[in-house]
Amino acid sequence: MSIQRQPERPTRVLGSLRRRGFLLSAWPWRSLAYLAGTAVIATPVSIAMACVTLPWLALLGWAVSGHERGTSVTVPELVAAVLVGAVLVTTLGPALAMPLAALERRRLALIDARPISSGHRPPPPGLAAWLRARYTEPATWREVAYAAFMAFVVPVGYGIAALAVFLDLVLIASPWLAGDSANEISLGPARVITAGQAAPYAIAGVVLLPLVPYLFGLLASAHGAVARALLGDAGHAALREVSRSRARLVDAFEAERRRIERDLHDGAQHRLTSLTLQLGMARLDLPEGSAAAGPLATAHDQAKELMVVLRDLIHGIHPQVLSDLGLPAAIRELTGRSPVPVTLTVQSGLDQRPPERLESVAYFVVSEALTNVTRHAGAAHAQVDLSGTGGLLVVEVRDDGHGGADPDAGSGLTGLADRVAAVGGRLLLASPTGGPTLVRAELPWNR
Repeated sequence: MSIQRQPERPTRVLGSLRRRGFLLSAWPWRSLAYLAGTAVIATPVSIAMACVTLPWLALLGWAVSGHERGTSVTVPELVAAVLVGAVLVTTLGPALAMPLAALERRRLALIDARPISSGHRPPPPGLAAWLRARYTEPATWREVAYAAFMAFVVPVGYGIAALAVFLDLVLIASPWLAGDSANEISLGPARVITAGQAAPYAIAGVVLLPLVPYLFGLLASAHGAVARALLGDAGHAALREVSRSRARLVDAFEAERRRIERDLHDGAQHRLTSLTLQLGMARLDLPEGSAAAGPLATAHDQAKELMVVLRDLIHGIHPQVLSDLGLPAAIRELTGRSPVPVTLTVQSGLDQRPPERLESVAYFVVSEALTNVTRHAGAAHAQVDLSGTGGLLVVEVRDDGHGGADPDAGSGLTGLADRVAAVGGRLLLASPTGGPTLVRAELPWNR
């Protein structure tokens, strides 16, 4: 038994144009409704945008008229027109474009059933913060560009399409327009006087008439594509979701690290400590010259070495001092254990503790950077700076080594950059040949 799949229904005009039943579907009428609504909306938008860009339009008019008269625009007039126009566009443009964009995103459903979301971020509280956010967002200025498109491009494109439809209607009505009188009409290069002469043109107009809905569909589809490109989120919503998903994965990974550290500390380390003590007590009970004394001493020494290895392993997973005393104390302990002398400077802005996620990332930035200094830099001294300023937790590690650090050379910097990016930060590296090397992590800190 074979299963026949029903063809998927098109969700937009462009997909329906390729189907045979386009003329019998609702898409031509939906396209016409969209175009008619656009024509109504574009009129006040054109007037408003003309007022906003009036200095620039006046400058263009002066340049054209001055060229015809043999004169030119003076430099003060040019500067004044450009500056005034820029002020009007940057202040009034968004106020006009944002409500227009909200309306156009709703209207787009007429010709494109795919959902479209705004590219604006959630507004912060307060009018001043809202204005600052909106006037600095790329989405706002894409909406201003769409308003300019509606004001200056749409009238021209729609006018050409309307002229084409009008000419087709003239062809169809040409026999009635010519009649049997001596009235002469012009159809392109031809002169038509009688209805008989106009009949071929009327037939051509009837043949071209089914193409009019396709013209509506193409025009509406092109307009919709521009609207979706300028008014949508341009994939930012998907990127934000990827960022949130990556942050969740980092949190889950950090929680798993904590669990492993706790299990090793509370379970394996305690048992190994107990085993070491018992081996030590057994050594005391055995005579030194017995056959079992040597192997028992070796086992005791290996157990003590394993305790050191396990303690370092637990500390590397997540240092307990970081949870108990915070980032500066954990970094101070880390620099104290470094083979290379390290100077630690804790600057202002760290009176409050950062979130655990940021503390962990900052700690491992310093840990990895100091490890690279010890293994690869050949440095005699290193400097670690911690600061919290401008909404950022900033960590800097510099050394006086020979430089030339390469993230692609397996130094761990690439993974460190990924870890920093997972919390919305960025990792900067400056390491010219001959040194010095600077590693700087900037982590967003919303206090």
